[in-house]
Amino acid sequence: MRGASLSQVAGLIGRLLHACRITLFSRDDCGLCAQAKDVLSNVWDKRPFHYTEVNLAKTEFKHWRSLYDFDIPVIHISKAEIGEEDIGKVGKAVKLMHRFTAEQVEAKMNQVEDA
Repeated sequence: MRGASLSQVAGLIGRLLHACRITLFSRDDCGLCAQAKDVLSNVWDKRPFHYTEVNLAKTEFKHWRSLYDFDIPVIHISKAEIGEEDIGKVGKAVKLMHRFTAEQVEAKMNQVEDA
């Protein structure tokens, strides 16, 4: 990148390395959620991403609890530059539910990055 500063190049590299944001909707004492975290950890080791966890047991997330309480774990995968999750746009979210593999997560990440 001719004429770019070192900080601009570093910022671009950071965005490329973390091209996706993954939000995990979970709850305490959830065995499937623990498995989902292990899968996401394995994916992150190969392909870093921005990560947010939404614990449905917390009162500030009651709007998400009413949507996903019986479906957890759920992950939303989006482009990193898109802001935090918006319950009004949940129908458009790229997501996986319950049991999923690292390969399935990476396939969804590819789908998001190619969109």
